[in-house]
Amino acid sequence: MDSPVAPSVENPYGLLGLWEHGNIISRGTLAVLVVMSLGSWFIILIKLWDQRAMRKSSLIVEKQFWTAPSIKDGVERLKKGDDFRFIAEDGLRAVSHHEGRLTDRIDLHEWITMSLQRATEAVNGRLSNGLAFLATVGSTAPFVGLFGTVMGILNALIAIGVAGQVSIDKIAGPVGEALIMTAIGLFVAVPAVLGYNWLLRRNKVLQDNVRNFSSDMHAYLVGGARVGEAAAAPRK
Repeated sequence: MDSPVAPSVENPYGLLGLWEHGNIISRGTLAVLVVMSLGSWFIILIKLWDQRAMRKSSLIVEKQFWTAPSIKDGVERLKKGDDFRFIAEDGLRAVSHHEGRLTDRIDLHEWITMSLQRATEAVNGRLSNGLAFLATVGSTAPFVGLFGTVMGILNALIAIGVAGQVSIDKIAGPVGEALIMTAIGLFVAVPAVLGYNWLLRRNKVLQDNVRNFSSDMHAYLVGGARVGEAAAAPRK
């Protein structure tokens, strides 16, 4: 004899129920967490794309820039808007504009150093854009979710007190629904923290490449050869 099939019971508590039955505080908290999550994933994907493009530029610099007959020709081989081209152009401008009353007390070596250092810091600063948002989301999203949980439990207890009836369905449902906020907060925070650490580690490699390129540019513009490079360097 076939056993009777248990009728399916629709769960009135869940994410949809939380939104439908929640007040402005719970809905606002959920909206904030959604914005945090979307912003984190957007930054992670954009930064990965930018880092990939910069790694390709670093390879192009080694294969095309330093093999050019001159620095100016090497700059022309790089794409417009490229970070390495920006540093190289800043170095060339420092050499060509080392004149006049404002710079006659600064020697060429120091003038090139300041120009390249400023360009390098600007590039490294752009690499770090967005990481502060990921760090903020990773550290605050669990607390935002916890705030939503506390407010949900408070509202559930108030409703139970007003009704004057205590039963498992009156407690378990609203409390479990409120705990969804904590789970969402962790779901938002974990990818943000992992993405932040991953991007930070990848940024360190790229920033080292940028600093090395800037040092090579400085050594070549001042001394005519790259740092630690035995091969013949291009001539100005």
